[in-house]
This record gives sequence, C-alpha cells and structure tokens, in this order.
Amino acid sequence: MSKRRKSQRAAEATPKREKVRDIFVPRPFEGLTDEPEWIALRELVPAASAPLRLAPALAEEFGDREVVLATVLPMAAPAVTKPDGRVLIGLQRHQQSGDVSRDLAEALLCALRTEPGAPVSVPPLPGPGPRLQDVLGDGPLEITMHDGFEFWLDPGAGDDPNVQASLERANAAIYPTVRLAAARAAYWCQVPEKAHVRWVLPDDEDAALDALARLSVAGTLTLGENTRFAGMFRAHGRLVPVWDLPEDVPAADWEQPVADFAKRYAEALADSAPLDAAGRRARHGLLGRQLTLR
Repeated sequence: MSKRRKSQRAAEATPKREKVRDIFVPRPFEGLTDEPEWIALRELVPAASAPLRLAPALAEEFGDREVVLATVLPMAAPAVTKPDGRVLIGLQRHQQSGDVSRDLAEALLCALRTEPGAPVSVPPLPGPGPRLQDVLGDGPLEITMHDGFEFWLDPGAGDDPNVQASLERANAAIYPTVRLAAARAAYWCQVPEKAHVRWVLPDDEDAALDALARLSVAGTLTLGENTRFAGMFRAHGRLVPVWDLPEDVPAADWEQPVADFAKRYAEALADSAPLDAAGRRARHGLLGRQLTLR
C-alpha cells in the first residue's frame, strides 16, 4: 500500500475535531453595572482587586467559594486557585479570544472545577458558552487599589527567593495610580516626567463624542491651567479621554477639577441639538486623536 493511501486511510479513521470559531464582541462588559470600571481595571490600572459574587446556580454548585478579580496575576495567568479554596481571576492576560467576557467566564469555571492549590488549565479559545453576565451576581465593584502585588502571595510564600524576585520585578513595573472619587472609573497616574487623568466614560460613544466636541468649541475641554487634553482611547466600546497634567501636583488636587469637568460634560451630554459647523469640525479633530484598545 502506498504512503499516500495509508495517510488517507489514517485521516479517515481519525475523528475530526470541531473547529472553534472566534467572534469579536466590541463591548464585552455590556450589561454589567460597572462596565466602565471593568474596562478601567483591564486597560488602565496596574494593581487592583475586587471581590466577585457567583450567580446563584454556581454558588449552589460550588458552595461558598471566595472569588477575587485581579488586574493581573503572576505570569499574566488567567486564573489561580489557592490552597484555601480561593479563586483569583486575572483581567490582563496573554491569551484572549474576541470576547473578553467569555474568556473570563471560562477561566472562572475552569478554576472552580480545579482542586484548590492545583494549576488551572484554561483554553486560549473557549468557544461558545456562558459569559461573565451569566456566571456572576451583578453589582458595583468594590475595588481595592494596591501599591504592589503582595496580594498574590500565600502566607510564607514571600520566603521563597524565586517568588520574592518575581514579586520585586512586577512591583518595579507599577506606576503610581490613584482612583479618583470625583467620577466613576476616573484614575490619576504618574509616568516619567508627567501625570495623567484618564476617565472611562459610561455613555454611548457618539453622544460622548458630541459632548466633548461642544466642550472643545467652548474652550473648556481641559482640567484647568497647565493641563492639556491629550486625546482619547476607545476601549471595549467606550471612550477614554486623557489629560496631561503637571507631574508635581498630587492626585488629591485633581478631585475638584475632575468634578467640575464631569459637571460640564454632563451638561454638554444633555444638549440634544445637532452640532453646528464649529462643533462638527471639533468632532472631526477629536476623532483624529483617537486610538482603539481591544
């Protein structure tokens, strides 16, 4: 029998694996109460955590398991189980599909089905299945900001020199970040030679862009003297305006300017009249300074 015929028969005898199709979801956190905060923790915040509640059906199946959302986990792992049964889910990870919500839900389910303390295996492309909106009890995120990643560690784990070295490397990469009280999902951060405020807007993109254009025409798009509107990100279907700030002004001093801007923005958002020529030009200019983050 020829090699070609043998290969053909072998292929016929081998069960075919169903191909998993990836589908892009532009707003993976849509429907969650704190959609802008989910986006901020995924895209803007280096070190933070928040407890999560399982949906009633999962709570009944897996019991009173403590689940914690983390911005990032060691080695950017999708999920970790602790020996005491705790489950940590990482928002920022190396592998992802086109539906971040589906990825995170699958990571959570894989972790819940893994023995406490054992490595969690998560498929890079999970395919159809439940999403975050299906597996969690919805509600506001109770976010805790961290100066470092010590919350990764189990008691005594810091004594391991390899663990300590990994922790020190991760901590060295953190830039100072403060969650502002003036607006939901607004964060101050300090990078070399400057600081920023970045705010994940909760509103429809077109309406938000119109409001920002109105403020641009009015000359009120900045946060005050010595500040500059740097542009916008588009992240998971929401706009994220960014302001450049003086590096020597502490985060607390920006609470009032951000609150004042939030009030101006809300007023501009409520204006339903069509943009005039100046507003349309300003809108076009804002679009030219926009970068998309997936």
